[in-house]
Amino acid sequence: MSIKLVAIDIDGTLLDSAGQLSEGVKKALQEAKQKNIRIVLCTGRPLPGVTEYLKALDLLSADDYVITYNGSLVQNVATQHTVFSANLTKNDYLKINYIAQKLGVHFHVSGVDAIFTANRNISPYTVHESTLVHMPIKYRTSDEMIHNDYEMIKMMMIDEPEILDHAITQLPAEFKEQYNIVKSAPFYLEILHKGANKGIALKKLAEHLAIEQAEVMAIGDNENDMAMLEYAGIGVAMQNAVEKTKAVADYITTASNDEDGVKEAIEKFC
Repeated sequence: MSIKLVAIDIDGTLLDSAGQLSEGVKKALQEAKQKNIRIVLCTGRPLPGVTEYLKALDLLSADDYVITYNGSLVQNVATQHTVFSANLTKNDYLKINYIAQKLGVHFHVSGVDAIFTANRNISPYTVHESTLVHMPIKYRTSDEMIHNDYEMIKMMMIDEPEILDHAITQLPAEFKEQYNIVKSAPFYLEILHKGANKGIALKKLAEHLAIEQAEVMAIGDNENDMAMLEYAGIGVAMQNAVEKTKAVADYITTASNDEDGVKEAIEKFC
């Protein structure tokens, strides 16, 4: 079967190490679009952190969709119609915030239009996330978080890699059973609704569009991309991907994200 939908991770995949979209990748995706292949950005970022790339790739029509928050939200780009969503609750916040405090790691919550943290000493990685996704940071105490109706889509433990890695080894077994937990960067551990990941979101979107699993290709580089690579008819790992992601891929590009690896995958399979 021919490919009808390509889901592409952003950081470490679509973009190079400097966070830039190359002309080679842009041209390859434009050519794929001309063949009526749907291009869907599938990212851990919220919508404000994706908009500039949707514009650059001309993915702003009523036929275009985007997967954000690591699969917690699937939307039509033009209408903002929600195809699928899986948010976290106030009870989730209390449990996850308590564990983060117990383990001594920084913690924040990603909402629709802001990042919330109860850490008085705000982590530089929270600041980095705020800059990356173009969302403001709002300091809110735990009491304020549970006594207001903030939409909490995903939660993140963030810290120095060695501190975070040690904390991960200390997570309770039941915690891992209650949530979908993915590492999206050496300093980011993302906690999502159990029913949310990039693979589930991609499946929901493909079904919505009446596209068969075999007609879907997914391209990624990190652990949070594994589920969508496993779901897709063709799962492509970038040359710069982590070993766990390469292990589940059907194909590994010979080129990294700094060498237009996405272009290689598009030209080979589309």
